[in-house]
Amino acid sequence: MTATIERGAATAPVNPPEGEKLRARRPGGFLTSSNGKKAIMAVTGAVMVIFLITHMLGNLKIFAGRESFNDYAHALRTLLEPMAPYRALLTILEVVLVVSVVLHMWAAISLSRRAAAARPVKYAARRKSQANGYATHIMRFGGITIALFVVWHLLDLTFGVVNPKGFDSTPADRMIAGFDPSRWYVTLLYVVAVALVGLHLRHGIWSAFQTLGVANRDRNKALRPVAALVSAALVVGFLAPPLAITFGVVQ
Repeated sequence: MTATIERGAATAPVNPPEGEKLRARRPGGFLTSSNGKKAIMAVTGAVMVIFLITHMLGNLKIFAGRESFNDYAHALRTLLEPMAPYRALLTILEVVLVVSVVLHMWAAISLSRRAAAARPVKYAARRKSQANGYATHIMRFGGITIALFVVWHLLDLTFGVVNPKGFDSTPADRMIAGFDPSRWYVTLLYVVAVALVGLHLRHGIWSAFQTLGVANRDRNKALRPVAALVSAALVVGFLAPPLAITFGVVQ
C-alpha cells in the first residue's frame, strides 16, 4: 500500500516505513511473531534443561559402580512396564526432546534472519556490549558444535557404532570404554562440547528469564547468578564421569 501527498496537481508516492513492510509480510498469530518465537525458545529450552539435569544425575550413577549404572539404564527402558511396551515411555520422551531441539533451532534461526532483514546495513560502530560480548557467537556456532557432538555421543554411547565395546555391551562397559585413557581425544572433545553447552545455557537461561517476564531491574542481581550456577553445576556434573574414567578413578 502506498500513500500519496498532494502537491498542487501532482502527487508524490511515499513508501511505508520498513518496519510496516516487514509486519505486512508476516501474517499469523502470536507464535509467528518475534515474541512468540522467543517464547518457543524459552519453553523448549526449559525442556532441554530438565533433560540435561536428569541425564547428568543418571551419568553420576557410574560412581556407584557398574551395576548401579546398568540398573539405572535398564530402569529407563522399562518405565511403566507391563502397562506400556518396553522402552515406550523413553521413546516418547526422546521424541519430545527431538521436537524441542528442532523448534528451538528453528526459532533461533528465524529470529536471527528477521533481525538481519530488519537491519540490512550494519552499524558503523557497534556498542561496547556487542563488540565484546560472546553471546551471539556462542549461541550460533556453539549450537552447531553441540548438535554435531550429540550425533557423535549417540553413535558412541547409545548405539555403540563407534564404541570399542559395540552395541551388545552393557551401558556401563560402553561408557568406560568410551572414555578409556587411550581415547583421550574423545574426552577432550567431550570437555570442549560440554563447556560450550555451559556457555550456551548461561546465556539461554538468562534470556528465558527475560522472555518469560521473570527478570526485572530488582531481580537481575539474583537471576544472573542463578543462570551461571545452573550452567556451572551441569558442566561439572557432566565432566566428572568422563574425567574420572580417563584418569583411572573409575574403572
